[in-house]
Amino acid sequence: MDNDELIEMHQQLEALQLEHRDLDAAINALQENHYLDQLQMSRMKKRKLMLKDAIARLESKLIPDLNA
Repeated sequence: MDNDELIEMHQQLEALQLEHRDLDAAINALQENHYLDQLQMSRMKKRKLMLKDAIARLESKLIPDLNA
């Protein structure tokens, strides 16, 4: 992996982490609201899980192989 690819992957990781944090805040705000839209909540939680998986995959790609 060259330096440009590493930089791009780190930028993607930061963007995903930011979206994950924003989504977490939005979910918390929605839960505090008296009117709770269950469908919206379900979609947001599903998106948050997808982001978490994408973050984990990127992080594992950024860890250097021990055999290399």
